[in-house]
Amino acid sequence: MKAVVMTRPGGTEVLEMIDLPEPVAGAGQVLVEVAAAGVNFSDIGVRRGTIGHAIEYPYILGVEGAGRIVAIGTDVHDFVPGQRVAWAYGPGSYAERVVIAADALVAVPDQINDQQAAALMMQGLTASHFATDFYPTQPGDIALVHAAAGGLGQLLTQIIKLRGGTVIGRVSNASKIDSARAAGADHVIVDDGGNFSDEVMRLTAGEGVHVVYDGSGPETFAGSVAALRRSGTFCWYGPVLGGPEPVDLVGLPKSIKVGFAVFFDHIHTPALLRSHTAQLFDWLMKGAIKVDIGSVHAIADAAAAHTAMENRSTTGKLLLVPRM
Repeated sequence: MKAVVMTRPGGTEVLEMIDLPEPVAGAGQVLVEVAAAGVNFSDIGVRRGTIGHAIEYPYILGVEGAGRIVAIGTDVHDFVPGQRVAWAYGPGSYAERVVIAADALVAVPDQINDQQAAALMMQGLTASHFATDFYPTQPGDIALVHAAAGGLGQLLTQIIKLRGGTVIGRVSNASKIDSARAAGADHVIVDDGGNFSDEVMRLTAGEGVHVVYDGSGPETFAGSVAALRRSGTFCWYGPVLGGPEPVDLVGLPKSIKVGFAVFFDHIHTPALLRSHTAQLFDWLMKGAIKVDIGSVHAIADAAAAHTAMENRSTTGKLLLVPRM
């Protein structure tokens, strides 16, 4: 079996495609032939060595994907060989085949193809957590969405709009404006640093937004705080790019609320994983949301996909496929 591994922490030069023994499903596990694997910033964090612990090398990257069941282990009752499935967290997904806990899988409807399913899992569930759970968007709410042209930003924008909110999207350069607007952003700010809060205040008649979704690292933290209205909510995520300086709670202005949103808290049981994914699949099949697959790379080109994501030159979701 071929898989993309990291041989040590570092840049894309530490990625290699190698042959490994065929994996075998154990009790409560399922062996899946991977049709598409998602590329996420968390993968880059693991590769750099900034997140993840006790890694043994060579380590197979990737946690998200979709494919077809090859075999099931003992004590698996919800799935059968030949069934199409997807997952948001199945370590070792940059591979031709992967063994995943059955509790981490969801069935994929026939109307949704493998690439759509793989692209929707982690970012879709994250967006669902942000806009329906961490801060349940209400009609009339105004949200500031950072990285609005990315896969997560586009899905988050669409869910906010479904719930009656208004979206101010921030993108890093003008080439991404159309992608953010296509996802439904009402306003788009082009800014590659932290100089966006004045424009947010102008767009909100000096009031500020009800909620900010910021995974852009420390450089945007102060601007996001400044963009909030009184009693607004700061949804912070994305430790790969680094956290802010220590926060002085007494120094936070306008009675704002700040929290670190983790999508696992949205799907901490198999039942929640499947119910929230079923909602996303239903929206997709009805055309209420769409998935923007920005680029598809052969699994052997995982380094190129990482480079593109790190350079912020992408929009939408990046996927790897074992067979082009």
